[in-house]
Amino acid sequence: MNRPGPRLGGPGGPHMAVGPKPKNAKRTFFRLISYMGKYKTYFIFVIIGMILSAAAGVTANYFIKPLINDYIAPMIGQQNPDYLPLIKQLLIMATIFLIGVAATYLSNRLAINISAGVLYKIRTDMYEKMQKLPIKFFDTRTHGEIMSRYTNDANSLSQMISMSIPQLISSLLSVVGVFGLMLYLSWALTLIVIGMLGLYFLVLKFVGGQSAKYFRMQQKDLGSVNGYLEEMIEGQKVVKVFSYEDKVLNEFTKRNNELFGAASKANTFANILMPIMGNLSYLHYAITAAVGAILTINGQLDVGTVGAFLQSTRQFSQPLTQISTQINSVLMALAGAERIFEVMDAEPENDDGVVTLVNINIAEDGSISECNERTGIWAWKYPHSNGSITYTRLQGHVVFENITFGYDENKTVLKNVSLYAKTGQKIAFVGSTGAGKTTITNLINRFYDVPDGKIRYDGININKIKKADLRRSLAMVLQDTHLFTGTVKDNIRYGKLDATDEDIVEAAKIANADTFIRHLSNGYDTVLSGDGSNLSQGQRQLLSIARAAVADPPVLILDEATSSVDTRTELLIEKGMDKLMEGRTVFVIAHRLSTVRNSDAIMVLESGEIIERGNHEDLISQQGKYYQLYTGMFELD
Repeated sequence: MNRPGPRLGGPGGPHMAVGPKPKNAKRTFFRLISYMGKYKTYFIFVIIGMILSAAAGVTANYFIKPLINDYIAPMIGQQNPDYLPLIKQLLIMATIFLIGVAATYLSNRLAINISAGVLYKIRTDMYEKMQKLPIKFFDTRTHGEIMSRYTNDANSLSQMISMSIPQLISSLLSVVGVFGLMLYLSWALTLIVIGMLGLYFLVLKFVGGQSAKYFRMQQKDLGSVNGYLEEMIEGQKVVKVFSYEDKVLNEFTKRNNELFGAASKANTFANILMPIMGNLSYLHYAITAAVGAILTINGQLDVGTVGAFLQSTRQFSQPLTQISTQINSVLMALAGAERIFEVMDAEPENDDGVVTLVNINIAEDGSISECNERTGIWAWKYPHSNGSITYTRLQGHVVFENITFGYDENKTVLKNVSLYAKTGQKIAFVGSTGAGKTTITNLINRFYDVPDGKIRYDGININKIKKADLRRSLAMVLQDTHLFTGTVKDNIRYGKLDATDEDIVEAAKIANADTFIRHLSNGYDTVLSGDGSNLSQGQRQLLSIARAAVADPPVLILDEATSSVDTRTELLIEKGMDKLMEGRTVFVIAHRLSTVRNSDAIMVLESGEIIERGNHEDLISQQGKYYQLYTGMFELD
């Protein structure tokens, strides 16, 4: 993952952190500007505030010249000098400083508001787009990689808008303003400044380059340490079972030492940059003071001019360092913004379907009419090109016709698969891992569209059915159960958002989850968190089955639905599921062959092809692959 570089160490560390550079900084920057359109008035005031702040600093520096020449120098040697004019000038200077402070506060405060607003809009757009992305997008990326867009990349972007860009503009204005003032005060002393600039840039290039190199190494080693930690924490039971603690510790120590070495060198160079730049500024100040004194003695400059010039040199080197720092931060943030925009620009899930799922009434003569109220009777509404509309009652009849499919163009997962499932039939798929069982259910859901062949649902090509309506007619129970933060009741209701409490209890009873739910601390109102970590794996699976039961769909897909429960619980679930499956089409994927014995048809898959099909008795009599699997001659992977 292209995360921004770590920001460790002392004062120099944050300034020199490095990360990946953007591929097209200009395009990304202008795209970000488009998000600031709503805040253009704020941004104008930010610029005005920074201009006032820089102008106040330059003006205050220039005030030193008349202050010395016109108010302090004339009082030298006077026995009773009048301090009132000097005090008035000092008050004017103080007022200028206060204006600068107020302008800086205003610009910073508005920049924070702009940053918060822009990040709110970007996160909203990204999350909204993410809901439209196909399953393939998530299958080809890790969860951490996607989450880094919302955390690391978004935080870098926020810091760029609220801090880096304002500081960069402010530093540029200060450098230009102070340089202009110095040129106005003395071109001779300004030549010294130009000479020192070359020295500043050489130091920044060498020290900054070394720091950047080691920060990249640190970033790589930090990722190695974090990845190893995450893996070992997740596998802690395995580590202890096999007494692997010493080996794990040695490996961690090795990786941690590599991180220590890279971090030490990175922060060493980063932390010496500011002292070097500070000492160079002192050298610059001393040389300027000496040359200024000589020019004053020769009558070429006055004391006030030298004083104002010296004060300007103190404010010249610091913005230069900040400019190099903020440019690096901006580039890192733009790289993060590119990663965010990659999500926004990803190809959304294609849906050319026109067939929708609607509620219907059936008259005594058998005619179908669409209605708005929920009747519990559904039909496919098919608008044809000639303007006519036909209604096909939802029954759950599924047919595969010569399906060939692969997730990758170079690897075929299913090869010329044909099958059918009549309404109310239970179809089981068995076979080793990678045979294509789950792929078949992914195609029924249109998680992936088939390039070759057709899948018909109640006689309609599923590519013509809108995906949302298609998926509303299905319910899935997956092997990997996911529970959301909320009550038990809320998690079951996820299958049907308008389900009543009575519906939820009935669904739980069907899944045989009602008993254990009532024994929880607050029953159905018990709050689950951490993906249901306070429940056993079997209990979590029971809730997942109850969630499917409350949806009351015509088609059920059970992908290892009982893999995480014991044999006794499995038998109880099957009794409940038998009731749930009445009149419904059911697709079952199972490793336990005992769970598919009562299926109407069993499909044995191998290398993406159906090599055997029939009911349990037929397949046993054939004494083929299913017979070998059932009798234990071969085992499912």
